[in-house]
Amino acid sequence: MIVNKKHYRTIWMEGTDVKMINQLGLPFSFSIYTSTSYQQTAHAIRTMVVRGAGAIGAAAGFAMAQAALAAPDSGYETCLAQASETIKATRPTAYDLFYSVDRVLKAALKSREEAVNEAQKLANLNVQAAMAIGNSGLPLFSQNTRVLTHCNAGWLAFVDWGTALSPIYLASRQNLNPFVWVGETRPRGQGARLTAWELHNENIQHNVIADNTVASLMSQGKIDLVITGADRIARNGDTANKTGTLDRAILAKHFNIPFYIAAPSSTFDPSCPDGQAIPIEARGDDEVTHQTGPDSSGQTHTIAVVNTESPVYNPSFDVTPSNLITGFITEQGIITPNEQNISQFLSA
Repeated sequence: MIVNKKHYRTIWMEGTDVKMINQLGLPFSFSIYTSTSYQQTAHAIRTMVVRGAGAIGAAAGFAMAQAALAAPDSGYETCLAQASETIKATRPTAYDLFYSVDRVLKAALKSREEAVNEAQKLANLNVQAAMAIGNSGLPLFSQNTRVLTHCNAGWLAFVDWGTALSPIYLASRQNLNPFVWVGETRPRGQGARLTAWELHNENIQHNVIADNTVASLMSQGKIDLVITGADRIARNGDTANKTGTLDRAILAKHFNIPFYIAAPSSTFDPSCPDGQAIPIEARGDDEVTHQTGPDSSGQTHTIAVVNTESPVYNPSFDVTPSNLITGFITEQGIITPNEQNISQFLSA
């Protein structure tokens, strides 16, 4: 992504340090967060300094590489196993995280150097897959296509390019003039805060909308296409993504609007049979009860926006059944969501 005329990846490794764009400050402030240990990187994943399926995967891979570099010769494998469990516990729904930890752990058992190389390789593959997803999804766009997104599945959610936003970026660069309806995506507002910021930087036309505006827009014929990302896709095509994705899929089905999930092969979990087997992360009450932002002088404040004496239920994800999904936009093209197609895709 380009920020202030400079290209950045969302996350990268320098020596033993992991650098990442601090997404907690966006869109109001841009800064780079430096993690000097795997424990700090795990904390950054848990607290959403870095978030988004691909970026979480890259962060987890780099964290395992940090663990390998720091582990002593005596008890090396035990230290790696402990680090693996710590990192995996940060975000239990996101399959890219588990995929990367296992890949880098396997490499680390050969050598520290192999661990770093594997983590860097996974980050680079993440970029390549996202670019390929953009090309796969580009044929869905004609002139002035109006597309709805949910949460953030752009530059910030991957090492670069993203998934759901990748074909939008390519469509814009080919002068197709896409228009994006940006769902705010409560409770953390990752559409309003992150996706809108990305689209503004790319000079792509967009409007931020309240989450409960979607049905009205669809009924008025103002949405041509829906594309979201994913955090885990089961073997039968059931998909976990940011809570509220199921709402969009049901509405799209009702109004006969194509509903696509954009995701690389690393998000597909072949060991998970269906949506009921996907673990759903529960997060803290404060994400619902409080909001953070700057006042007119630029000072940041966190304020309560809910009756703080009321109980809160805050699942991070919901599961969209495969029969509501038109197709998966992948690095190998668009595939129809059924177990046979997914199996063939993963074995290719």
